[in-house]
Amino acid sequence: MTYQRNPVKAPRVSGLALKAFVNALESGVGSVMLDKLTRDSGIERWREFSAGDAPPLQFPLPQGTAATEPQTPTEQAARAIAASASPPERESVAAYVRAYREGATDPVAVVNRIHESIARMDSGKQRLGLFIARKPDEVHRAAEASSERLREGRPLSVLDGIPVVLKDEVDLAGFPTTLGTRFRTQVAAADSTVAARLKAAGAIILGKANMNEIGINPIGLNPHHGAARNPWDTGRITGGSSSASAAAVAAGLCPLSIGADGGGSIRIPAALCGIVGLKATWGRIPETGVPPLCWNVGHVGPMGLTVDDVAAAYAVLAGPDGHDLVSQGQSPHHLSGYEDDGLSGVRLGICWDYFEDADTDVVARCKEAVAALSAAGARVVEIPPPDLNTVLWTHSCIILSEMSEVMLPHVKAHPSEFGLDTRTNLAIGRHFRATDLVHALRHRHRLTRELLAQMAGVDVLVTPTTATTAPLIPEAALPDGESNLPVVDALMRFVRLANLTGFPSLSVPAGFDEEGLPVGVQLTGRPYEEHLLLRLGRVVEQASEYRVPPVHLRALR
Repeated sequence: MTYQRNPVKAPRVSGLALKAFVNALESGVGSVMLDKLTRDSGIERWREFSAGDAPPLQFPLPQGTAATEPQTPTEQAARAIAASASPPERESVAAYVRAYREGATDPVAVVNRIHESIARMDSGKQRLGLFIARKPDEVHRAAEASSERLREGRPLSVLDGIPVVLKDEVDLAGFPTTLGTRFRTQVAAADSTVAARLKAAGAIILGKANMNEIGINPIGLNPHHGAARNPWDTGRITGGSSSASAAAVAAGLCPLSIGADGGGSIRIPAALCGIVGLKATWGRIPETGVPPLCWNVGHVGPMGLTVDDVAAAYAVLAGPDGHDLVSQGQSPHHLSGYEDDGLSGVRLGICWDYFEDADTDVVARCKEAVAALSAAGARVVEIPPPDLNTVLWTHSCIILSEMSEVMLPHVKAHPSEFGLDTRTNLAIGRHFRATDLVHALRHRHRLTRELLAQMAGVDVLVTPTTATTAPLIPEAALPDGESNLPVVDALMRFVRLANLTGFPSLSVPAGFDEEGLPVGVQLTGRPYEEHLLLRLGRVVEQASEYRVPPVHLRALR
């Protein structure tokens, strides 16, 4: 099978032209326009692709097998944090733990510095657009409680006193979960499981991070709460949809954040902002208290400055939840072998034609990551290419159909209050047929079976995370966003398959392009083998150059 990708040919549309296009799309001629748009994009060919004997199963993954591990994952993560020798300019969880233990600072002083920096970073024409909602008084009270525990030598966990932000797709009691909209204002009565587990670990939640509206676009612009801007260059996008979750970490406001990923929405902004992002196995981290947007492909997960940070958060967040049926079939999570830098026997699956379908600098940095893994003992095994055209339409059909169904009551109640790019995507989602969705679910099952079979011969798939580094924000795209399908394709080319199949996938910084913008490499593993991805991620991280972005806070100074 040869590698094939149909190039996306569509004009960039913004401003008045985009408004006219959306108005026409939602008018009487909209059906004709959508027929042409989807037909030109290849949907008719996809409808003819055979799914073989695969039934349209709702759950893509087999149940996990039992794992035996003498230590709990939180103990393993704490040990790795304690042994971390990260440089002083890298304000990781390990740096916070050392600073607190040595009395160099405390959580109260840290959050005071953070509040001052947020006020500065989120003002002016080039503001980063990081937060949708904050309650500084509540943050200060949590910091005082953490400081007292640390003084008395009784921290709740390695995350006690660590500042964290939540994507505004995750319930936090007392805050509305806006999903990046301007009309979803009902206040959450209870914490999501993710927020509750972070609080129980002593983490200090700074607030709700800006995101692309309803998480429907990987570019990350938001017409209601402002564009989230990249700390590496405020004229560039962060990627989406966990836009400000990534930017806040890159800018030094916190070493950890929480994102959500239905089509690369953790890994894309992690790559563009130079941080680490983990989309764990489907259902591995419970989604209780995360309003449904895309049941079959959605995940919530950690983003962090270092792999150790993400491993520590994963240890705390993963595991079954009695209120989330999807989370209950998993094997026990652990970090077995995490600290072992020797990779002898590890097989890296790479299709070079697919791997190299990216910008020159991206390919070069990701090949350096492969070289680092190989130097540690891993072996490259060449594998056949994915069926990208099937993956694209299968994923698009599932995620847009589900998001359109979830949002239908809001579309009826607030038809003109969505952003223009959101209205475009929701119109496409409503245009899919019931037979299309069944066809997509069958293909998802087939692709999952094929990937499981392929990964009997390799341990990890390696690709770039995105095909390009952070694109510029065109002035014409502000404030209403834009339709830019070629950029969307460049951002999503390597990430869709892991969402479709539910396999775990990790983005790790791999260096910088010639303009000084971060590059991410993606490691995708078998179900419930996050520990292996994190282990390999540490090796890549240790071999890659680290820099501090131009917009950055030293919170531990």
